[in-house]
Amino acid sequence: MTNKKTYFVSDVHLGAPALSNNQEREKLFVNWLDEASKDASEIFLMGDIFDFWYEYKKVAPRGFVRTLGKIAELTDKGITVHFFTGNHDLWVYDYLPSETGVILHREPFETIIDGKTFFLAHGDGFDPEEKGYLMLKRLFTSKTAQFFFSRLHPNFAFWVGHNWAKNSRLSRGLNPEICLDIKEEAVVKFAKKYLVENHVDFFVFGHRHILIEEDLTPKSKLVILGEWINYFSFAVFNGDQLELKKYTKKEIVLDSNHE
Repeated sequence: MTNKKTYFVSDVHLGAPALSNNQEREKLFVNWLDEASKDASEIFLMGDIFDFWYEYKKVAPRGFVRTLGKIAELTDKGITVHFFTGNHDLWVYDYLPSETGVILHREPFETIIDGKTFFLAHGDGFDPEEKGYLMLKRLFTSKTAQFFFSRLHPNFAFWVGHNWAKNSRLSRGLNPEICLDIKEEAVVKFAKKYLVENHVDFFVFGHRHILIEEDLTPKSKLVILGEWINYFSFAVFNGDQLELKKYTKKEIVLDSNHE
């Protein structure tokens, strides 16, 4: 065990068209990254950090300068930063890793941190009943769809992407989601099934925009990370315990009104 900590954060949704306070939220997120870096050995960005992301060979998304610069600064200092693609920012290719130094994960990732086993994933695609969503995900991750999307002019492509993201967010509302029954959560069902044949100390997911800390067994815990629209939440592992927290240093005034 070391004095260094490991941080997990998800669903920041930077640049969300449905929100009017994106710059303020980005500044707050960069402040959090800066504070976390003081004692972090690793930082896991667990998906949907951006509300929409697409990379052409010669064009990258406009904006996020503060975030990208801060992440590059952290990796330059030797802090390992992992980036998981979420359902909103799955079209990451080589630009983000090469420019900022993040380690890219497109699939669930199992790792050992200070002797503890972690199972990490954004959290989408675990519900076999969501057949429509699973079909869309297969479409969006197909090389054919990516090829044809990249043929669009960037101005039009990003207009399509931002409107898709905006409608997706608004269809579920911007208020915190409610977990009516933890046992019915898809990732909880998955984790319990996974534990039958595997040992995992901590499962960490994002995606659902809810805050959950659930002991699956006396030796296995599941955390869902919440989001940075209402909760401004994250998890920190100190080498022994994994704790869900909210970032409360809000010198920046946050206005969550819709545009």
